[in-house]
Amino acid sequence: MQTTRRLFGTDGIRGVANRAPMDAATALTLGQAAGRFFNRGTHRHRVVIGKDTRLSGYMLEPALTAGFVGAGMDVVLVGPLPTPAIALLTRSLRADLGVMISASHNPFEDNGIKLFGPDGLKLTDEQEAGIEALMGSDLTCALVSASRLGRASRLDDAPGRYIEAAKASFPKRLSLEKMRIVVDCAHGAAYKVAPTVLWELGAEVVAVGTAPDGFNINKDCGSTAPRRLAEMVIERRADLGIALDGDADRLVLADEKGQIVDGDQILALVGQSWAKQGRLTGGAVVATVMSNLGLERYLAAENIGLKRTRVGDRYVSERMREDGCNVGGEQSGHLILSDFGTTGDGLVAALQVLAVLAEDGRPASETCRRFEPLPQRLVNVRHSGGSPLADPVVKAAIAAAEERLGSRGRVLIRASGTEPVIRVMAEAEDEAMVEATVEELAATIRARAAVPEPAA
Repeated sequence: MQTTRRLFGTDGIRGVANRAPMDAATALTLGQAAGRFFNRGTHRHRVVIGKDTRLSGYMLEPALTAGFVGAGMDVVLVGPLPTPAIALLTRSLRADLGVMISASHNPFEDNGIKLFGPDGLKLTDEQEAGIEALMGSDLTCALVSASRLGRASRLDDAPGRYIEAAKASFPKRLSLEKMRIVVDCAHGAAYKVAPTVLWELGAEVVAVGTAPDGFNINKDCGSTAPRRLAEMVIERRADLGIALDGDADRLVLADEKGQIVDGDQILALVGQSWAKQGRLTGGAVVATVMSNLGLERYLAAENIGLKRTRVGDRYVSERMREDGCNVGGEQSGHLILSDFGTTGDGLVAALQVLAVLAEDGRPASETCRRFEPLPQRLVNVRHSGGSPLADPVVKAAIAAAEERLGSRGRVLIRASGTEPVIRVMAEAEDEAMVEATVEELAATIRARAAVPEPAA
């Protein structure tokens, strides 16, 4: 089977709305191709489609629906709901496929399409490549006869199903009473369900980012812009601030002092808490190569391993399944807790932090700051093509930097999978050394990228 993917990136298909590949024509073709790919067996085939609050969702949702219906699949529409809710409902409804229309933390001009299999897991590279191959072929044979067309319907109680599932992740012996929580829903998919869950668990809720208008998703709010949340936590004397992104699969926190708590700190907190309770499986936490070395050292001191993967929550999820781990995530705030779901869930991750706060009775500034992160800096070096990392001079510079840092830090150099950019990251105990290392490597890569490659 073809393994090359041009449309699919690390998290589905993304692009500017109403421009290929994020236009109605491509969405229709995708529906037909994915419908044919999953339309196997004699059972009645079903696909669940959810979305966030972007204006372009009104264009992509009916186009996808038409494609799936034409391929003989019944479509269940659930409207704006978090990405983890779509994964949950795909399994709960025993659907063949789940679709989330969202560009996550991107601005409203962008949109994206994420696909989930019947197990609620994001599709593998091979499955996405298979669908993409079908999209480039003659799909006439994918269209069923008039008598076999699928039907479309709406699931009115979909939000309630997710609300109950999220609440079930919070220990029944605990309550959020006497806690004041600010939650920023980024004017996105969780604008109704997140405040409801927190309120039903007993919290006093200050909800912001809950007035989507199709254009304001992620605009100066949510997990990628938590400054206003931090200010509100201080203003309202709240115990914790929760910032979600547009599709609520990402989480950033603010403690009662307004200090931001990133995904690495949350991984440390949940990993240590679950290990203490005997709930952590696999003896380790899974994170990406971008997670801070301070996290690795903290977990090691707690006799907990850290297993690293390439960047992308899909790869974190795959490694968790391979090694039997139930806690994983990214520094950016994607937290996967497989006891409760199959993909990142910002709200459920926040509830695990709140459970620790409710049990310990200590302020978030003491509970959530588990380690002092090492100074870390990332620089993107754009180039005009070719393979700068294969240059002998660049290789030598990287080796020298690694030797210089030794056990006191690390260097991570990687090529972007979506654009001609080399990402240069270094971290170490000495901030000046980090700055010097990154600048030196970036300058070397820029200089060598400008050198013409020798003729073959």
